[in-house]
Amino acid sequence: MSVSPNAPSKSELRAAALARRDALSAEQRVAAARAIAARMPPLETTSSPVVAGYAPIRSEIDPVPLMKSLAARGAVLAMPAIAARNAALLFRAWKPGEALVRGAFGIAEPPATLTDVVPDIVLVPLAAFDRAGHRIGYGAGYYDRTLAQLRESKPITAVGLAFAVQEIPQVPALAHDARLDYVLTEAGLFSFGKPR
Repeated sequence: MSVSPNAPSKSELRAAALARRDALSAEQRVAAARAIAARMPPLETTSSPVVAGYAPIRSEIDPVPLMKSLAARGAVLAMPAIAARNAALLFRAWKPGEALVRGAFGIAEPPATLTDVVPDIVLVPLAAFDRAGHRIGYGAGYYDRTLAQLRESKPITAVGLAFAVQEIPQVPALAHDARLDYVLTEAGLFSFGKPR
C-alpha cells in the first residue's frame, strides 16, 4: 500500500478517532451497546461457539450486552488475559456476573483459576477502522499477535466492535496487521470476508 507523505500517521488517526469516541455521551454509549447486541447476525460456527469478548477500558463500546445475547443463543463466553508483554492473549471461560481481577498490566481479566479456552469468535476492541477490514489498536499488538496465532490453528471469526464515529477512510495497514472479518457498530455491520 502506498501512503502519501502528507497522510496522517497511525498515531494521529488513533488520537482523532479516540477523541471522537471520548466525546460521546453516556446515553449514546449505552444505546450503542444495546444496538450492537440487537444487530449481531448469526455467524457460521459450531452449535456452541466460544465467543471471546473483553472488559471495556477507557471509552470502548461495552460488549457485555452483545455477549449476553450470544450466550442466550448457546455461545460459551470467554474473556482475554495478558500472559506476558509481546505475547498472544490467553482466553478463559467466563460467565456474566463472574468477577474479574486486575491483571499484570492493570486490565480486568478472568482469574487464572478459570478454564483456558480457544475461541471461535473474537470480539475485538479498536481505536479506528476502515471499510477494508483494517483496524488501529492501541499500539501494543496484542490482538494482531493473537489473531495470527489463532488462525494458524483453526478458522476463527474476528469481529471488531466500535462506535460509528471511529470509522476512518483508510488505515495505513502493514503486513503484520491482522484483518477483521467484520466490524459491528450501532449503525451497521460491515463484512470483509475471510482475511487473505
